[in-house]
Amino acid sequence: MEQHSISPGSAAPVEDASSSAPASLSAKSRRASLTAAIFLMATSAIGPGFITQTATFTSKLGAAFAFAILASIVIDFVVQLNVWRIVTLTRMRASEIANAAIPGTGYALAVLVIVGGLFFNIGNIGGSGLGLNAMLGIDPKLGGAISALIAIGIFLSKRAGVAIDRLIIVAGVMMIVLTLYVAIVSGPPVGDALYQTVLPATIDFATITTIVGGTVGGYITYSGAHRLLDKGTVGIENLGAVNRAALSGIAVTGLMRYVLFLAILGVVASGVVIDVSGKGANPAAQAFEAAAGTVGLRIFGLVLWFAAITSVIGAAYTSVSFLTAFKPDISERARNLATVAFIAVSLFFYIVITTPPAQMLVFVGGLNGLILPIGLSIFVYAAWARSDLMGGYRYPRWLLVLGAAVCALTWYMGYKSIGPIFALLTATA
Repeated sequence: MEQHSISPGSAAPVEDASSSAPASLSAKSRRASLTAAIFLMATSAIGPGFITQTATFTSKLGAAFAFAILASIVIDFVVQLNVWRIVTLTRMRASEIANAAIPGTGYALAVLVIVGGLFFNIGNIGGSGLGLNAMLGIDPKLGGAISALIAIGIFLSKRAGVAIDRLIIVAGVMMIVLTLYVAIVSGPPVGDALYQTVLPATIDFATITTIVGGTVGGYITYSGAHRLLDKGTVGIENLGAVNRAALSGIAVTGLMRYVLFLAILGVVASGVVIDVSGKGANPAAQAFEAAAGTVGLRIFGLVLWFAAITSVIGAAYTSVSFLTAFKPDISERARNLATVAFIAVSLFFYIVITTPPAQMLVFVGGLNGLILPIGLSIFVYAAWARSDLMGGYRYPRWLLVLGAAVCALTWYMGYKSIGPIFALLTATA
């Protein structure tokens, strides 16, 4: 039966692992698993792509970009609440849910997420190179290679799970603190930003699709939910805690997005012109340096590197988790080796592709924004028509309606922006 899905990294069914979860998981370990899921979602959503996109679009739209931030948070709220709830109740991975709801779609979703995750990881490695370049002055290609090797080392570790959780939590906290400092120093026009959050001077659908893709598109949609599944935090008995964790994750990502936007807006509003299209351009680095001098540049390098290395891990981990669509009984060791191979392939393409890293980071956000409505459509259908997959659970109608509305919106935005998004690959060289 569908509910006997395979637990990540184990040959045992999720049902077997999770049925004893209330007894075997202490309150402390359950909190730890929820915290890890929150920060995996948050750091995946605030990766180098989002940081670069924020600098690029803030320099283009100014305070009006605040509306895109708000739109991304609202869409994030609806998407994550639906995805986390359905994964928790079905005790299945996203691809398994899709196959059970509409036979065959799980394979298509897995391919899309893995391919999208690969592109995203190329950009993530590029972001790590840009971060080390800003922090230490080393060549971005070398910095990307060093960062990829660090990520590979983590997955080869015997305590990979613990190392991943701790690194992601520490990095997430450091990113917020450091960016908040730069936001205060840059002195942004907060009043104008708040006004245009709800009444923007201009609305750009390609921008919104790209920023949504960079924060909740592609693999990011499923990162926190799959981490919960790995930890055995599933079933209706954990639903309340999972909902609170999803909301906490959205709050953390929303706070970080807005603080980062304000930090860069302060620089743009002061009249500083940011180069967003030149080969080797690093828009966010320019903004941080303009706000706080050399210290700001080093802080940016650290923030971007933290964002990138956690996103390299999150993209590889979540993308490889979709391999269960093709090999349900894959072992933990095989998954770790596949993750290492995934990072290595991402590194290879990063080295050979000539598209500037910053430009690639903007493009991959748009690409994942185009993937988002496909997976969301399947999940909304599963919630609407396949309550049997959730043990007969009566799904909240208000959440279904919101899910359907956001699904329609993301399809429309994708249609309106597909041309401009792919044009990013050839816009400059």
